Amino acid sequence: MYWYNGKLVESDNINLSISEPALLYGATVFTTMRVYQQSLSHPLTHWRSHCDRLKHSIISFNWQQPDWERLKVGVESLLTYFPVIRIVVFPDGKEWITGRQLPPDLTTKQQKGITAWVAKDSIYRRSLSHHKTGNYLPAYLALQKARQLNAQEAILCDRDGNWLETSTGNLWGYKGGCWHTPKLEVGILPGIARSHLLNCLKEQAIPVAENIWTSEFIQDLDTIAYSNCVVQIIPINRVSGLIRNKQHHILASSLQDLQQYFQN
Repeated sequence: MYWYNGKLVESDNINLSISEPALLYGATVFTTMRVYQQSLSHPLTHWRSHCDRLKHSIISFNWQQPDWERLKVGVESLLTYFPVIRIVVFPDGKEWITGRQLPPDLTTKQQKGITAWVAKDSIYRRSLSHHKTGNYLPAYLALQKARQLNAQEAILCDRDGNWLETSTGNLWGYKGGCWHTPKLEVGILPGIARSHLLNCLKEQAIPVAENIWTSEFIQDLDTIAYSNCVVQIIPINRVSGLIRNKQHHILASSLQDLQQYFQN
């Protein structure tokens, strides 16, 4: 079941023209949100932020705006069946909306953490990093390679080896009584969950900094995690792909600072 161009479709297939730019060039923008309590008005759903993300990219690319009311109807037609909604907009304004379930092992990952692999090769660097476009191949390749190496996530780097983000989310690190996250200027996606956490930490006067994650900076991080709107916060307790594998502690007290802001 999915929604496409104003209609709810019960099928696993979609009909697109062979000249569709989305197929030829990956020319789409998208956003993926977790809908809390089946409500777009729930504060943790961040409906307005997801719409603003799409609008920003559409304006930047000089594409046609979708019918926003129709798009909302499409989302509402699916949110009773799926807690995770993915909204795609094509250059001509057509909307394609799909839904899925939460990962079955999400709670385990949130509690026990995962292994991440550092993707240093230049083929894993995303283009148009401030936008979520259909051309997500570098991040996809990085995640596939990580899984081949028995890791569950990939950490993307810039040309100097500085850590940027994961293949699916934004990085967080804790040390010296302060939370850290890479700053937007290094070339990362301005994640909606990232913005939510930054605002919450600042409102609670919990120390937080945006900086550059150099090889020297990451060496003494006590805790590493990543965030996105679907998984909330996932600890990274082991990092492979360095000169030597590095273990990181999951500091329950510090992680609670972040996890509490997703309680519904």
